[in-house]
Amino acid sequence: MANVEIGKSQSSQRFTLHPSRIALHVIRFTFYALLLAPLVVFVLHAFSMRWFYPQVLPLEWTFTPFLNQISNPRAQEALWESLKIAVLTSVLSLVAGYPAARTLGLHDFRGKGFVLLLFFLPTVAPPAATGMGLNILFLRLGWAGTDLGVVLVHLIPVLPYTIFSLIGVFARYDPNFESQALVLGASQVRIFWSVTLPLIFPGIVVAMLFAFLISWSQYLLTLLIGSGRVITLPILLFSTVSGGNPTSIAILSLLFVAPPILIIIATVRYLGEQRMTGQY
Repeated sequence: MANVEIGKSQSSQRFTLHPSRIALHVIRFTFYALLLAPLVVFVLHAFSMRWFYPQVLPLEWTFTPFLNQISNPRAQEALWESLKIAVLTSVLSLVAGYPAARTLGLHDFRGKGFVLLLFFLPTVAPPAATGMGLNILFLRLGWAGTDLGVVLVHLIPVLPYTIFSLIGVFARYDPNFESQALVLGASQVRIFWSVTLPLIFPGIVVAMLFAFLISWSQYLLTLLIGSGRVITLPILLFSTVSGGNPTSIAILSLLFVAPPILIIIATVRYLGEQRMTGQY
């Protein structure tokens, strides 16, 4: 009998939620709802027709507007332009930020804090002031209105995140592995590809993720330096918003958020696999 009562008490404790746990679930549900609500609205507008107030759901569902929009040459060109600029910016930020991150992560020296502050300043400087100043310079150099100019101006907000991401990687990095490979007769190039790169590759993936996301979402700097000739997806989306067509806005918004979501999912899955194998 006593065992039965103990079992009942354990069952009741198992199914009784503490108020703090209930509050945690409510907060989590609210967060997910706020996060997914815009995407749900975009999907409803992108794949429907004849949806008017006060109808809760559209009366007609169709893929026609979505297919028409993604087959639009202007949308395809803007999507390709955004992908090209974001990838080039990510690669250049990695090439430019690697030496600085390695030095700052592996060595302590006088003035290191000041150098870190200098790298941090672009993240707090007003992008309008930066863009206007560089626009004057790029006009003189002939880079305004070109992909090169947009990529270079994207490096300003992107490079600090790349450097600080890699600094954390090199702060945990042991350069003795490179010394051992050097003693065994390996060249500097082989040491980098066979020793250094495999050890820091997960950190490089994270750094490039930040770089891609920041460059992908740039609007003001692209508008100032692109001079209306470089049309990326954010530029096209903002111009469509001024037109007030909810279907076109929803479709372009889905195209805008799809690549970052897919890249984040792939990155998280890769890092999870690396953590499971003990490589990160």
